[in-house]
Amino acid sequence: MSAATALGTLTLRPLDPLTDGELLHSWVTHPKAAYWMMQDARPVDVERAYMEIAADEHHHALLGLHDGEPAFLMEHYDPAHRELVGLYEPRPGDVGMHFLVAPTDRPLHGFTRAVITAVMTELFADPATARVVVEPDVSNTAVHALNEAVGFVPHHEILKPEKKALLSFCTRAQFTAATGVAV
Repeated sequence: MSAATALGTLTLRPLDPLTDGELLHSWVTHPKAAYWMMQDARPVDVERAYMEIAADEHHHALLGLHDGEPAFLMEHYDPAHRELVGLYEPRPGDVGMHFLVAPTDRPLHGFTRAVITAVMTELFADPATARVVVEPDVSNTAVHALNEAVGFVPHHEILKPEKKALLSFCTRAQFTAATGVAV
């Protein structure tokens, strides 16, 4: 995927846990990434977690680049097999998603929204994707607003082992209506 935006070009490539592990460690342990729940992770813990994802047929991680430089992380998963098993009734075409924007001391206004739009565009590029599912922490109001901006509709709260989450869904039509991006 490659998307030219007013803020630059966003691309995705497969994450390599060995070569990207140290970089990811600096992102997921940063105070800004508290909702990623890896604050106390050691570099080997991060590498191991992403090695598990790389070996999992139902969970995938991609590194997002901004003008060729690492800038965000995208994960997508099959909620019928990971993360949400037993917590809701998955439909054919459901895809779960997580994303994390790297911490920076030079933030670009609108960058996070450009990232989530690119992530959603990537997910909907697969014709089998009918609906994207997210489960952010109920207290993460910033991400709830961002999700709504790209078409997510909150459904209900669920209790996951690690958090109370707000289960939300976004269909292709809702994404296009919210963003104007035809997918």
